[in-house]
Amino acid sequence: MRERGRSRTARAVVVGGGIGGLAAALAVAGQGHQVLVLERADRFAEIGAGIQLAPNGLHALDRLGLGDAVRETAVRMEALRFMDGVTGEHVASMPLTDGYRRRFGNPYVVVHRAELHGLLLDACRRHRAVELRSGSGVAGYEQDGASATVVLDDGRRVSGDAVIGADGIHSALRGQLVGDGPPVVSGLTVHRAVIEMGRVPEELRSPTVTWWAGPGCHFVHYPIAGGKYLNLAASRDDGATEAFSGVPVTRERVRREFTALGDVPHRLLELGEGWRSWVLVDREPVRDWTDGRVALLGDAAHPMLHYAAQGACQALEDAVLLGSLLGDAAHELPARFEKYNAERRDRTAQIQLLARHSTQLWHPAGPAARARNALLSSLSATELHDRVAWMHGARTFDSADALPGPGPAVRALRRAEA
Repeated sequence: MRERGRSRTARAVVVGGGIGGLAAALAVAGQGHQVLVLERADRFAEIGAGIQLAPNGLHALDRLGLGDAVRETAVRMEALRFMDGVTGEHVASMPLTDGYRRRFGNPYVVVHRAELHGLLLDACRRHRAVELRSGSGVAGYEQDGASATVVLDDGRRVSGDAVIGADGIHSALRGQLVGDGPPVVSGLTVHRAVIEMGRVPEELRSPTVTWWAGPGCHFVHYPIAGGKYLNLAASRDDGATEAFSGVPVTRERVRREFTALGDVPHRLLELGEGWRSWVLVDREPVRDWTDGRVALLGDAAHPMLHYAAQGACQALEDAVLLGSLLGDAAHELPARFEKYNAERRDRTAQIQLLARHSTQLWHPAGPAARARNALLSSLSATELHDRVAWMHGARTFDSADALPGPGPAVRALRRAEA
């Protein structure tokens, strides 16, 4: 970095070794700075199943130098397909092939979460400016006019020019910086399983993300891991009031909770084994997630329900923009962090709210469901693309990619509900 005509390399401490933290490390190191990544767990690893990556996420990965590697292992989706889960009616499909790819400059893909994390981790290990340190839980931070310091759980301190908090929805750094208490319980429970594609009937294998919408519930499935597996996620508006994560659940319970769905989705639900359940949580959008030389990123800054399929994409966008803004101005870090905050907050808040309100599209019953079907089936491929363009078409990842108000997707959902 340049400071009054002199070049100086900054040192950033990234808290959290997930997708967002590793992407931030690469983005910052790519600007010529030193990065230390602290991970609470004993090793750097990622759990979970499928991640959907729209073109905006791939654009971010391209800027990190990993786009080609991700495209090699990912499954390219041909459509987002919306089905009436009760009647079995095909309501609408958004094509994701030639026209979509030309318009947005990249395909829409799905990857296994561990595969994406592994590519980021390998890139960090190869980068001379990135140091990875596991077994380092962080409790909080301190700072003065010249440096920022993270305080580890055992009382040790690690200092740098800046601290980037990518420590997830339960972020200790957010607890100190924002102080907004525990996450918001959504009242929605999702059951997840992965099955070998060889066990899936031929007629149900397709390179699509398919939603089956029912009263107070919906079921989504899509291929992952190069098409070797089918990822299953069944969500229900059950009014849950306490959060839990990864709790085993029986196939019988899953079947019982989705009796409203018809024959085809039930055939897939029956195939699921090793089901686990999560009560979904998020947080309210906040105006500020930076404090001097400390900035939050990804789920620590703007955690969202997974229903917009943008959580990983937004963390990648954060990382790329933050890295580009740091540039060569170590002495201007607080101002650069403030700019990052201002450029990202409207866009991410939009997507947080869209994800939260999306069940208005998927969970209606009776006349409201029929009105929804009529609305969606009336839209052309171009009109469907228009409604996601602000999300999927983003290239700069700054305020130019944000929308004022609730955005067209949320407005369309509210019109359908009315």
